[in-house]
Formats: sequence, structure tokens, C-alpha cells
Amino acid sequence: MEAEQVSPVTPTRSGMLADNTLLIVDDDRAFLTRLARAMEMRGFEVEAAASVEDGLSSLKRRPPAFAVVDLRLDDGNGIDVIAALKEVRPEARAVVLTGYGNIATAVTAVKLGAVDYLAKPADADDVYNALVASTTTAKAPPPENPMSADRVRWEHIQRVYELCNRNVSETARRLNMHRRTLQRILAKRAPK
Repeated sequence: MEAEQVSPVTPTRSGMLADNTLLIVDDDRAFLTRLARAMEMRGFEVEAAASVEDGLSSLKRRPPAFAVVDLRLDDGNGIDVIAALKEVRPEARAVVLTGYGNIATAVTAVKLGAVDYLAKPADADDVYNALVASTTTAKAPPPENPMSADRVRWEHIQRVYELCNRNVSETARRLNMHRRTLQRILAKRAPK
């Protein structure tokens, strides 16, 4: 089955979008339902998917102008959805949602064509602003509650730790940090 022909994403004179189709892919069903409802109230025609497989089939049926994709899904990685979206509709605007420890992957998604990434739990206003700002010349306003410097440091340590296959000694060596210090940091909860 061939995907239907779609027009590029452009705002009309009234400020509304000519093509307002939006695909949301997230395996947290409660969040997915709330975000879908909130985006419908903001004028989007929403299709929701709870897995990579559902997201990919939705893309084949009807490539959306916009997408909001969680990176870590039960059946795979949201990057696969972003890559497929960019193949079938290169001008589409995608926003990535990421949980802790996924900032490096979010950066990869941005390199693949996502316009922005937001930390979960994301507010519907932040998602809307990130999607719509990419269709105008203005940038999205900065987030109300950005990550603290401690949180950014913690995210970096988590990223290196994951890249080293959770090997504490190797991670400590690469971060030029004492192993016991690293173990204390890893044992603590993420800073806010």
C-alpha cells in the first residue's frame, strides 16, 4: 500500500497550520492519552501509537506533518520512527521525549532530523511550543524548569556509564574520577 500524498507544513495567514496531522508514539498509555487530548484541543489531528511497530504502520498509512516520539519504547527505540518519518516526509517536524540517561540518544535523534527534545514528563504547552516554533522564524521559548547543572552533570555521568556497558572502573577512568567517588554518585538518586 502506498502512502497518501501530503503537502508541506506551512502556517496559513491566520497562524493555523495548513497540515495539522500529528503522530504521538509513547508506551505510557496514560501520558499518551493526556497528550493526545491536549494536542487535539490545540488544533492537531492526532493519531496515537503505543509502540515502534504501531508508529511505523501509522507512518506508512498516513505520514504526519508533526510527530512526538518517546525514545525508549517497550518494543524498540523511537529513533527508528524518526528515521522512517524523515524518509517518507523529510519536511516533517518531530520532537523527541526522553527520560533520564537518554540525552545522548536524544542528540542523535536531533541529528537525524528531530527539531527538539524534551525531558519527560513533558508539559503539553512545551510540546506544542517546540512543534510550532519550528514552523515559524521564532525559536521556542526556554523551558520554565530547565535541568539544573547538577542534573546535567548526572546525565553526562549516566551516559558515559551506559556507553561503558555499566563498567564502573572503565567509566571512572574515562571521566578521570576516582572509582569510589563514581560509585557514590551512581548510588544516589538523580538530582532535580
